[in-house]
Order: sequence, then structure tokens, then C-alpha cells
Amino acid sequence: MTKTAIVTGGNSGLGYATAKKLCNNGIRTYIIGRNREKTENACKEIGELAVPVIFDLNDLEGIPALIAGIAENHPIDILVNNAGINMKKEFLDVTDQDFQTIIHTNVFSVFAVSREVVRNMKDNDGGSIVNISSMTSQYGIPKVIAYSASKTAIEGMTRAMAVELASFGIRVNCVAPGFIKTKMSSKALDNDPERKNKVLSRTPMGKLGDPSDIADAVFYYATSESKFTTGTVLPVDGGNSIGF
Repeated sequence: MTKTAIVTGGNSGLGYATAKKLCNNGIRTYIIGRNREKTENACKEIGELAVPVIFDLNDLEGIPALIAGIAENHPIDILVNNAGINMKKEFLDVTDQDFQTIIHTNVFSVFAVSREVVRNMKDNDGGSIVNISSMTSQYGIPKVIAYSASKTAIEGMTRAMAVELASFGIRVNCVAPGFIKTKMSSKALDNDPERKNKVLSRTPMGKLGDPSDIADAVFYYATSESKFTTGTVLPVDGGNSIGF
């Protein structure tokens, strides 16, 4: 029987690589994205097992109906909470609204989607939830205070969910990507040579990761390969988080 996955923010970058990996392994994958054209094109590129779902996850009230609609067709086996936004700003320039916007997207929506998916998984012999964290929760990085707070919250939620949901056969784990080569990161680092040198000199393996490195880690957590693993955070970072 074909398994079913949901990947939020799966139309580009790490989410796209993850959705592709799941589909390539015969898992029907619903890709949730805000931008219709981008999301539909991503699904066309990935193939027939990729299903576009156009939705803005900031609409918390609409999430229960969204997940119920997907679950009506297929029980949900895998959820990858990948969607998130960042904001680079000096600490003193961050407004209450700025902070709230990041937390709303990166924490509230992850909670709401997870809650609704768990309703379904609980009735269908369990499943696997994989959250995506960041190096900002492993050590301090300047100018990303709201993002850092949001990703630290994700790691705490991962552990709390793992303990509470284990009795339902639901595993919850987290992947913490290091500096990965995507269009967005390449642009940011190429425009800031000092930051790029700092990133590479701090990474023992001396290079940026590939999106497929994250997809492989998510796939491990999503499948029975990790059937006795829950509540863990896996840095996939070339040693960056322990580098000196």
C-alpha cells in the first residue's frame, strides 16, 4: 500500500529535495505551498506522486479543514514540518510585529498542522513527524533573534510531542540543517564574503551541504529505518555545530 506524506513548504530548497526523495521512494506526497505556480511546477517536476496543495499556513483557522481534506483520501503516515520564514535584522530594530510574524509562521502553524495530523495518525496505527530546526538553535547567531527563538521552540516541541505521542505509535524527531547550498543561501553568502568565510572555517568538513543531505536524514526519520528513534535532534551540518 502506498504511504502518504505531507511536506510543508515543499516547492523549493530543502522541502523540494525532501518531497522528491519521498516520491522517488514510492510515497505519495502532498506539497503545501502558498504560491500556486511555484507549487504546481514543483509537483510537475517531481512526478505523479507529488500532489500540490495551495494554502497559506498563517491561516490557522483553516488548517483543520485542510488536513481533514487530505486525510479523507488517504491516512497520513508522514508529516515533514519544513515551512518557515527568516528575518535578518539588528536586535534593537526588531518590532513586536516582526517577532510575532516569525513565531506565527514558524511555531504556531507547525503546532496546528501537527495537532491535526496527529488526530489522523492516532486512528491509523501511528506515523512519523519530522520537524526542521536550524543552527540557530545549536548556538547563538546575531541578527536573527525571532528565528532563533522559533527554532529553539521547535526543538522543545519535538521532545514534548515525542514523549506524549509515543503511546499512539507516533514518532517525532527533528533535523537541524547546517549551511546548505540553495539558491537563497548561495545568494546571501556570496554577497557577504566575510560571513561565508566564517561559515566555512567553522565547518570541519569545509564545505556547504547539499539539499539531498537533508532529504536523506528526513527520509531516515520518516521510515521504519528509525523505528526505535524518537525525540532526537540530528544536526546535518558537516560538523558545524561542534566545530571550532
